[in-house]
Amino acid sequence: MRSAWIRTAGMALLFLSAAAGAMAQNEARKPAGKTRNVVLIVADGLRWEEIFTGADASLLNSKYGGVWDKPDDLRKDFWREDAAERRAALFPFLWGTVAKQGQIFGNQNKGSVGKVTNGMAFSYPGYNEMLTGFPDPKINSNEFGKNPNMTVFEWLNKSPEFHGQAAVFATWSTFKDIFNQQRSQLAIQAGWDEPYRGAVTPREEMLNQLYRETIKLDSDDVYVSFLQPPLLDFVKARHPRVLFVGYGETDNWAHSGRYDLVLRSAHEFDAYVQQLWETMQAMPEYRDQTTFLITTDHGRGSGLVEWKDHGEKQKGSENIWIAVLGPDTKALGERTRTSPVTQAQIAATLAALLGKNYHNDVPAAAPPIEDVLTKHAAAAAQQP
Repeated sequence: MRSAWIRTAGMALLFLSAAAGAMAQNEARKPAGKTRNVVLIVADGLRWEEIFTGADASLLNSKYGGVWDKPDDLRKDFWREDAAERRAALFPFLWGTVAKQGQIFGNQNKGSVGKVTNGMAFSYPGYNEMLTGFPDPKINSNEFGKNPNMTVFEWLNKSPEFHGQAAVFATWSTFKDIFNQQRSQLAIQAGWDEPYRGAVTPREEMLNQLYRETIKLDSDDVYVSFLQPPLLDFVKARHPRVLFVGYGETDNWAHSGRYDLVLRSAHEFDAYVQQLWETMQAMPEYRDQTTFLITTDHGRGSGLVEWKDHGEKQKGSENIWIAVLGPDTKALGERTRTSPVTQAQIAATLAALLGKNYHNDVPAAAPPIEDVLTKHAAAAAQQP
């Protein structure tokens, strides 16, 4: 009788222990904050100077800015005497919504510094740094080939929770190598690859036709306006939880010496980010549970000539900016007199917003930017 009672009590204790373990496991699976989805958006080569001070008066001309637009039209659209008004004219969503409801780093005039740490200040090394959390000196060319390093997107895609829920949309075809599509098996739409496959609607076929038949200014970089429709279609149909969006025209037009088109593509970038935000906020899968991380892969030189290029020889190319908007990021606006933030911190920040400790699995990765995280998210980022 006594032994039967002991067995029964033992079974009850085991049951209670298992139930408590299951409850603890379920608690651990809960997100650290309200963020359930993260979108990382990059405007290639978009300088911090334009972000924080707007159009540069010295480049609003044909001699130094390569302007083809009527200068009066360009000034009417983007020039204001006050820097705060200039930047708001160029980036109305960034300054009207993101900076008011979130945070933005990188205004060196106000003691907020954003830097790349790879020492090269051009695209592939920059994207590797932001997506893996560390610079890799072996990656020293945009033609490097398949990335040997696992990105935070691939890392998340390996987990049961995010498997099949991570996707990449970008204008530059090289992202297929940066994300190592063959190994990572991520859904990637990049470059001039036709976006719609299989049975397509007349609208989708028209867009495919534009991809096939449009004269290409750059054979590796599709126009941003061509990328946006399939991006929005994908979001509406597939509801990815982790999304990368890479817009490349700001860099292309700068290299071409067309400051008028730098400004117009920067303004278009802002509008497309707003369109994506409003599209997602209108959907129950994303509303009030999505964070946008918005940044650039490198800075550029300054002055009348070096604004066109970037790299080790162009001083200032290491300077970047980072903006964050989401339900778990305090509305501290434009940050001033902050500790420096780095490009390498973006990977762990993205993971931490989802309640994941990326640094635990990738010790070489830089820690997250704690200022943009709730206390719970910051604590979760420290858990194994």
